[in-house]
Order: sequence, then C-alpha cells, then structure tokens
Amino acid sequence: MDRRRNRRVAAFLTVRIWGVDAKSLPFTQHAQVRNISDRGAVLQGMIRPVKAGVILHVQHEEGQAEFRVVWVGKEGTRRQGEIGVKSLSSETFIWDVNLLHCAQVVGKG
Repeated sequence: MDRRRNRRVAAFLTVRIWGVDAKSLPFTQHAQVRNISDRGAVLQGMIRPVKAGVILHVQHEEGQAEFRVVWVGKEGTRRQGEIGVKSLSSETFIWDVNLLHCAQVVGKG
C-alpha cells in the first residue's frame, strides 16, 4: 500500500536547480523531473551531491520556487542521482501540468 498523502504523476520535465551542495559549495545544474505531486517532485540526473534538509531553488520555464530536499538516493543504488523535494509554499505550483486531469487519464488507461 502506498503511504503517500498526495497523488503522483509521471513526468519528464527539464528544470534548472541551484543551491549549495553537500560540501557547502554553490552550484547550478539542469536535471529532469521524474514525477510530480501538488507538494513535491522526484528529480533525477543530479550531478552534485546534496544533503537532505537543504533548500534548493528550482525553475521550470518561467516558474520558480524553493524546495526542501527530503531524501537523497543512495550512492551505488538505482536511486543514485535522484532526490525527493517538497515545496516550501503550497501556493507556488511551477509545473505546467494539471495533476487532477493527468490522474483521471491514467486511471482510465
């Protein structure tokens, strides 16, 4: 059984991320969004390691928001290079996607 409170939708969106890495050095990079919900996302393709709890800025097209890293994929596993992020503001939704519509379409598939 899935313990998530929010429905997730598969996505493939390119984003720009910036913040500080695990060594407290500033960085910026592009990554891909693997799935999204109304409160967070899973990002893949992370080149610089980051720590859980750090705040990252994420930009998709013209939208931008701050996210807290809630988990980091372990090195040497299939999750390496992935992070789970949660939006710091419930009012900021930067993904140009209608989650309810996507969930209904997936449910009918």
